[in-house]
Amino acid sequence: MRRIARLFLGVIPFLLLPAVAVADEVRLTRDALVPVGPSLWAASGIAPPEEDRSLPIVGAGNTADGARLLRHLAGRSDINGFAGILYDNRDRGHSTLAPDLFPRLARLAYGPDLVAEGLDYGLAGRILLPGVVFGNSSTAITSGPVPRSQSRLAMTSALGQALSARLYERNAIYVYPEHRDHDAEDLFPANWPYTLTSQGSSGSDRRLLIAIAMTLAAFPADTFAAMRDKGLVAPTVQMILRRNLATVSSREDYLTGQAHPTVFNPTQVRIGRMVAQAADLAADAIPPMVRLRVMEEGFRPQAGLAGLDERLFDTPSAIARIWRGFEWQREMVVSAGQTQDPNGRPLRFEWRLLRGDPARVRIEPIAPDGRTARITVAWHDPFETPAPEGGEDYDRRVSSRVDIGVFAENGVQDSAPAFVSVSFPAHQKRRYAEIAGEMRLVSVDYDARARGAYYDPVLFWSAPWADRARHDASGALAGWDRTLSDGRSLAVPPNGAAAPDSDAPPAYRIDRTDPAQPVLRHVVE
Repeated sequence: MRRIARLFLGVIPFLLLPAVAVADEVRLTRDALVPVGPSLWAASGIAPPEEDRSLPIVGAGNTADGARLLRHLAGRSDINGFAGILYDNRDRGHSTLAPDLFPRLARLAYGPDLVAEGLDYGLAGRILLPGVVFGNSSTAITSGPVPRSQSRLAMTSALGQALSARLYERNAIYVYPEHRDHDAEDLFPANWPYTLTSQGSSGSDRRLLIAIAMTLAAFPADTFAAMRDKGLVAPTVQMILRRNLATVSSREDYLTGQAHPTVFNPTQVRIGRMVAQAADLAADAIPPMVRLRVMEEGFRPQAGLAGLDERLFDTPSAIARIWRGFEWQREMVVSAGQTQDPNGRPLRFEWRLLRGDPARVRIEPIAPDGRTARITVAWHDPFETPAPEGGEDYDRRVSSRVDIGVFAENGVQDSAPAFVSVSFPAHQKRRYAEIAGEMRLVSVDYDARARGAYYDPVLFWSAPWADRARHDASGALAGWDRTLSDGRSLAVPPNGAAAPDSDAPPAYRIDRTDPAQPVLRHVVE
C-alpha cells in the first residue's frame, strides 16, 4: 500500500497541504538480522517494494536542477527509476529527504528494537542492506576527547575502514557533513571514494543526496542492472558526480585535484549534468572499480620515536600512509593490476598528483599500460591548497597530505579514482637540510601542546621536548641532543624505540591520561 505524506509550507509551518501518495516504507527489525561477523549483520527477508510507476518520479515541489529532465526521461519508460533502490536516513530525521521530493523512492524505517541499540544512527555499515542503497547521517562526534566527523571516524578506525570499503563494493553510498574537519585546515588523514563528505554541518548533505537520488533514477534499466550485479553502482555515481562539478569542464580537469577534493562544496554540484550523463551511459561502457595493491614500500610497521605503524589502511580503492619516520624521502610501488573492466574492454591507467608539491612527488609508470607505478614522495611541510577556478574562498585551506589518484580508462569512460594518500604530522616542526650530499632531518620540535598546535589524538602524540640531530662523518644519524621543556638537556641514541627484533624495553611510552592530548614520555626521564 502507498503511504500518505502531508506537506507543509516552510514559510507557513502550520498550513496543511493536500496529502501526497508516496512509496511504502521498508521496516527493519532485529529479528530480520542475521549475524555475519563481529558487530556485523545482514538484513535478510527485506527488499525494496516494487516501484509504483503511477506515482511521479519527482514531486511537484522538487525544483532541483535536472528535475524537469528526469521527468522527461521517466516518460520514455526506459530508465530504471527507483526500482530496487532504498534510501537510508541514519540521523532519525534530523536531515532527511522529504518523502514528497521523490514519491516513488522507498525509505528504510528502523524498528524500536534497533533504535534502542543505536543501530539506526551514525556511521553506516554494521547492517548490510539488500539492493542499491544511498543514505546519510547529518551527525558528527561532538563530545568526548576525539571529536570528528563520521567520515574521519571511519578513516581512523579499523572497523570504519573495513565497513566503508565493503559498502562501496555492495552498491551503497552515504553522505556525511565535515563539521569542523575541513574549515581553516583539512584534518582528514586520507582521501577515498567510499563516502561523500559535504562542506558544512547539519543539512549541508541534502543537496548531495538529491544529486545521488536523481542520478540513480536516470540510469537506463539495463545499465542499472549491470552496475548492480557487478557491484559498480557506487563507483559509477562517484565518477559522475566528480565529472560534473562546476570546477570541472573537461577530461583534463577531471584528472586534476579540483575534481577530487576531500570534501565537496554542495553549491558546485551540477545535478542536471549528472542526470544527463547517467541517462547516456550504456551498459557496455560502465567503467571499472580501480583496485590497488602495494607491491613494495619504504613505510614501516614501526617508525618514529613511538615505534607506531605508518600504514593507516590498505583497502581495495584507497591506500593511506602516515609519515612517522625521520627520512626525507619515501618510495612505494603500487599496482592496479587486479582491476578488470566489467565488459572486458582493455584498460589504460592514469596516475595523477591531485594534491602536493609537484617538485616533491615523482610518479613513474612501470608497465606499458600504466598498471603499476613507482611513487616517490619527499617530506611536505603544511601547505595551502589553492581554491579551484570557479570555487569559493573557503575552498582554500591548509593541508598536510599528498593525494595521488589512479584512474582506469576503458576507451569510453574514465573510472572513479582510487587514491594513494600520505599524511604528514603537521603538529611537528621539522627542519631538513643537505648533509653529506643528502637531505636529512636536522631538528624537530615535538611539543605541539606547548605551541597550542592541534593534532589528532587517535593518530599522533605530542612530546615535551625538541631534538637536534647529530650526524657522523658519513652523514648517518648518530643521536639527538634533546632539550626538555623544563630546560634540561639529554643526549639520546638515534632510535630510542627498541628495534623490532630486540628484547630491550622500549625507550618511550604514550601517556593517554588526557585522551584528547596524548603525550610521549621518555622512560628514563
